Amino acid sequence: MNFLTIGHRGVMGVEPENTLRSFVAAQRAGLDLIELDLHLSKDGALVVMHDAEVDRTTDGSGPIADKTLAELRALDAGRGERVPVFEEVLDAVQTPLQAEIKDVAAARALAEVMHARDLTARVEVSSFHDEAVAEIRRLVPGVRTALIASRYGTDVVDRAVAVGAATVCLNIRRLTLEIVEHARASGLRIIGWVVNTQDHLRLVRALELDGATTDYPEIKRTGRFTA
Repeated sequence: MNFLTIGHRGVMGVEPENTLRSFVAAQRAGLDLIELDLHLSKDGALVVMHDAEVDRTTDGSGPIADKTLAELRALDAGRGERVPVFEEVLDAVQTPLQAEIKDVAAARALAEVMHARDLTARVEVSSFHDEAVAEIRRLVPGVRTALIASRYGTDVVDRAVAVGAATVCLNIRRLTLEIVEHARASGLRIIGWVVNTQDHLRLVRALELDGATTDYPEIKRTGRFTA
């Protein structure tokens, strides 16, 4: 099986995260997938941003949910970039996407776009929230899904199986061989995050994970040679 390299919010280590500039850079670097985050604006647009508030990544302040798309568009998301909507990312890059949703409402909005643009083969949907994974699977039959976890034990595998996820995306700082073996026994694919150093890369390769989420495009070049 090929080792997948996944660009974290594009290549957020070198470009403003979750911007078209960052996604295009990830594609140019040859990363296998591009990960991004989705929230709903006040008027229901699927906007691409990690936090629930705009404060950290733009020159604005306040919750995304309290702002219209027009208000979000007026913000600087870094180096003059604007906050994109999901549909713009689909048009800007051809690389397969891993879209992280934060709640059931985002799952429903994303399902509409996936049906309208026939994205089942191109977009994998991930979430920290079991109910969001279950909802997107209900709404989009055949969609590939991943359960994400930061603090977890072997229970994360059982949770993933329960909601029908095919993949677990796990914080490598808590990853153990026991969890890896449990995931394998359950037929799950395992992605480690965030892999930004050669030591982290050696760890995920030693554990024979299926891939790594990274902030830096260099992992693509070095990953295939690291034992």
